[in-house]
Order: sequence, then structure tokens, then C-alpha cells
Amino acid sequence: MRISDMANRIQPSLTRKLFDMAKQYDDVIDFTLGDPDYETPDYIKKAGCEAILGGKTKYSANAGLQELRNVIATRIKKETNIVYNPEKEIQITVGAMEGIYLSLCCLINPGEEVIIPTPYWVNYKHMTEILNGVPVFVAADEEHDFIVTADAVRAAITDKTRVIIINSPNNPTGTVYDYDTLLAISQIAIENDITIIFDECYKSILYDGAKFVSILDCPGMKEHAVIVNSCSKRYSMTGWRLGYLAGPEELITNLPKLQENIAACAPLPSQYAAITALSGDDKASDDMRNGYELRRNVLVEGINSIDKLSCKYPKGTFYAMVNIQKTGLKSEKFAYELLQSVQVAVVPGITYGEASEGYVRIAYTMHEDKIKEGLRRIKQFVDSL
Repeated sequence: MRISDMANRIQPSLTRKLFDMAKQYDDVIDFTLGDPDYETPDYIKKAGCEAILGGKTKYSANAGLQELRNVIATRIKKETNIVYNPEKEIQITVGAMEGIYLSLCCLINPGEEVIIPTPYWVNYKHMTEILNGVPVFVAADEEHDFIVTADAVRAAITDKTRVIIINSPNNPTGTVYDYDTLLAISQIAIENDITIIFDECYKSILYDGAKFVSILDCPGMKEHAVIVNSCSKRYSMTGWRLGYLAGPEELITNLPKLQENIAACAPLPSQYAAITALSGDDKASDDMRNGYELRRNVLVEGINSIDKLSCKYPKGTFYAMVNIQKTGLKSEKFAYELLQSVQVAVVPGITYGEASEGYVRIAYTMHEDKIKEGLRRIKQFVDSL
């Protein structure tokens, strides 16, 4: 059977490779995937179960349940004071991942360029390449808190640039973009008729008084941005596969016909569960955030006590980028030897772009006791080098 060039070109990420390798060990501490150990809150589970038992297990409209789109529009208005028409400017997707893919399907032609700040979530690159677009990487470094500068973005723009992807709070770094940076990038986008895909899936997980700034806080961006969010991180609903987009009518009204040919619709029980989740208060989400902060503190303090390793306190998400440069090992070699030696799985920084070499990513999505045991093993490994 002949396999397409595209399928041969796209390779599994090192995140998944290390995750799969970790399954070979019985007593592994797995820091690879951003899949929280917190359960979906009971009241949301109940809503999903009631939907199933009530026979709500069919297809929905390709754009998603109108009731859910209404709830999302109401929530966005409450958070940003920006009004979206729920019929024409909101799309329900199979997780935020499909939302980003559908957006790129509508926005780029083969050979056109997507600017991706690094370190980046690897799927941005792969989705662009699947569509025969060209990912253009703009590096940010630890010295500048992994925030890309507007000048660097401007320098990367060509006549083929169609999209800039911004992820804040950021996976893998935990960086939270400030207003001045977003304002400058948004002005560049407007000047050059470029769309910003703004991935805000971790906006509910912030620490140390960090303030989430939406791209919608910048003048004129409702017409030039696609907002991507999901229930996965805020409500620990990763397996429910429920995401959503908010954007200009000319974009959003084109998405249902693409959805029809990709997934038909998001799972109907998940949509009903999301109505309950997004209509309620966020106490459960706040409780999870408090738990992540405790875990973050345990992890960062532990890493910084290990000779040759260092880590800044991330301002958001449940990821930390650990600087391993003083070990003298490349990130992939460090990750493989760490797993083989002491059964701790981390993600090599090179996964997130060349600018991330010299780092590994740790997802602190498990109980503090496991994190402490992982730290003990990491110290044992580094001390043996």
C-alpha cells in the first residue's frame, strides 16, 4: 500500500514517545502528558450521565447545540465584555485541538505561512504541515520569560504570512503574556491583515497574582482573532473532547461544512455536560488551581535544590520547563537515560523547538507525594552523572 508523503512526513511527538515508553515500566513516575489526575467534578459527570440516560446520544448540528453556544457567548461577554452572536460566531469542536485545526483549514492555503512562537505546543507545527502550510518559528528565551517580542514577530512576517498563533498561558513554559506585548502583536496583525489564533485553554490556571490578558482586550481584535478554548483543563474534562471557537462570522460560518466532513459534531453527552460546567460557578476549578499551585511549589523548590538543574516558577498552567544545560546532556538523551535509570518520564525540550534544547518539560498533574518521589529519583540520576 502506498502511503502519502504527508503521512510519512508527520511523525509522533516525543511527548507521546516518552509516554508510550514509560508504560514499559511498572513503577514509573510519568511527568509527560498534561492530563490531570483530578476527576471531572461530580455535578458535571451527573449532567453527562443524565444526558446519556435521557437518550441524548444522537448527532447535533455540525456547529454544536445552540443552547451551548448561547452559554459560551454569555460567558465570553461576562469575561471580556465582547459580544459574539452565538448562531454565527461560536463553533463547538472536538476539543480545542480540532478547533485549531478547523481554523487553520479555513485560514491557510498550501505554501502560506503560520508564525509560531517557540517554545511551542508541537501540534501547531504538525497541523500546519498536514495542511501543507509553512510553520515559521520565532524564538523566545528564558531570560525574557519565554515571551516572544513584537519586533521578532514583525521580522518574521512575509507576504505569505496568514496566521500568528499565540498560546497564553503557555504550554510548555507556563508563561503568561502581558497586555503590552499582546497589544503590539495585535497591531502588527491588523496592519498586515493577519489572523491571530489565540489559544487560551489554560486561562483558569494562574499563580502569584498573574492576570490573564485576552487578545480581545486589544482594540480591533474581535475582527482579527479566533479564540480557542475547551473544558479540558478548567474542569478536568480531557477525555470528554469538548472545545469551542469564537471568531468573526466570515470564518465561523464556514466551519460547520468542514466539521460535517471531519467529525460531524462534538459528542452530544459532552455538550450537555459542558452546558452545566460553563453555566455554573468555578469553585471546583479554583480548588484544582490551588492544588496545582501547591504542586508547582513542591516541584520548583525540589528542582532548584538539585545540583546542575534550575527552574523558574511558571505563572500559569501545570507545566514547568527545567533547565538541564549544566548536566551537559542534550534534552532527548537526558530524558531517555532518566527513564531507563530511575523510571521517571519527562519530555525533551527539543520537542518544542530548537530554542528549547537544554530543557525538559515536567507536567505536575499528580499528587505531591508522587512529585516528591520523582524529585528524589531525578536527584539520584543527576548526582550519578
